[in-house]
Amino acid sequence: MIRFLPLLIAMPLALYAQSQAPSPAQTGAPATRTLRGGVETAELKALVAAAPRLPLERSDIKVTPPTDGWAMGMVSWVAMDREGLIWLLQRGDKADPVVAINANGRVVRSWGKGMFVMPHAIRVDPQGSVWTTDAASSMVIKFTPEGKKLMEISVGGQPTPCRNNFCGTTDIAFGPNGRLFIADGYANARILEYTADGRKVREWGTAGSGPGQFQLPHSIVVDEGGIVYVADRENGRVQRFDLEGKFLGQWPDYGKTFSLALSPGAVWLATQPRTDPNLSPGWLIKVDRQSGKLLGYVDATGVHGMDAREDGTVLFGPGPNQTPQIYRRP
Repeated sequence: MIRFLPLLIAMPLALYAQSQAPSPAQTGAPATRTLRGGVETAELKALVAAAPRLPLERSDIKVTPPTDGWAMGMVSWVAMDREGLIWLLQRGDKADPVVAINANGRVVRSWGKGMFVMPHAIRVDPQGSVWTTDAASSMVIKFTPEGKKLMEISVGGQPTPCRNNFCGTTDIAFGPNGRLFIADGYANARILEYTADGRKVREWGTAGSGPGQFQLPHSIVVDEGGIVYVADRENGRVQRFDLEGKFLGQWPDYGKTFSLALSPGAVWLATQPRTDPNLSPGWLIKVDRQSGKLLGYVDATGVHGMDAREDGTVLFGPGPNQTPQIYRRP
């Protein structure tokens, strides 16, 4: 069983949550949307209650400690590769940040000590390479599945010092022909595109609540049709763009979305009410890509980083002091 260490022992969870959320004054977002938070929460709860509960069974992702004294802190993000390995990105100092386990919970390999300040997201690209983002250093790193570093992208543009170690990149997504899309959400409000070899192509986004503006873009995915989905977390919406950053529309009714994942014909959202403290209990909801309709949900004890597989398996990290979890069909 995983033994979890508090991420920031001296910082209460409520203060930690507040530290990640920029104020309307910092982002230029109007206060009216915040004032409607109670109404939005009631509407979201009613929307979820009216949707079907999906037939998925939840279980903990249990890890067998490979050595005495080995323990993980908060698992920020979870991913699964084509071989069935589960990839965990964790923030404790008694284990490597990147941990790969098999279906039995045995640690197959791990790496990354000294390479991260605030590990944030982990993703596996279509070719099987492992990518990580760092919310403090704003470094994006590409690894082989064996842990060899292949490339790093220094996104830059972050303030110094970095307040509470949250000022940089949040997530990475993979477009056609190796195109890379990076969400840079804590100090900035932008999406950046890079080529497969790490050359910057463009960026878009400014602080605010209008179309193409963001208040903490926290997660990003790109589907096979070239639609870019961005979890605009503190604005309580998911925005959609084409590959050049043209605004295509938004889903404004699904709460404070922390992470996104793709499954056939749908997008999964790990989300919670906007009025609750960050990392509170919420839902993993499944949304039809074409219509934006809520297809179903499962309850979640907390919400942060997630992944979904074509067979319907969903994995996610609920937050501090909680074991990562997996949902499967019975």
